Amino acid sequence: MSSIENLRDKLRRIEALYAGATTDGERLAAAEAIDRIRKRLASAGATEPAREYKIGLRDDWTRQLFVALCNRYGIRTYRYQRQRRTTVMIRVPPSFLDNTLWPEFQELSAALREYLQAATRKIIEEEVWKDVE
Repeated sequence: MSSIENLRDKLRRIEALYAGATTDGERLAAAEAIDRIRKRLASAGATEPAREYKIGLRDDWTRQLFVALCNRYGIRTYRYQRQRRTTVMIRVPPSFLDNTLWPEFQELSAALREYLQAATRKIIEEEVWKDVE
């Protein structure tokens, strides 16, 4: 399996973990996983009011990942005038952010960062100089 396939498999497993999947069949059913998380968001919204959160992300890569994750779950992202490009505003129930969205984002971000670091190191070793230490 290639490194990209390994990364994709790891991302699917992380998503399945936060969707509450219990069997291999569920892990493969990404549409069902997304639907379960959307239902969790709707039920959290019914029991507690949504709050506005200002999420400051360190770079464009993490911002793109966070916005994509929000879009997947139907959460509108926005920025106010004069906010930095890496700032993302969302309005969600606190329990959904704390228990689902943020932990899933952190794990996905760590997996992507690990992959990007390995890919960068490999390209530098192959094209610039073998000793990157």
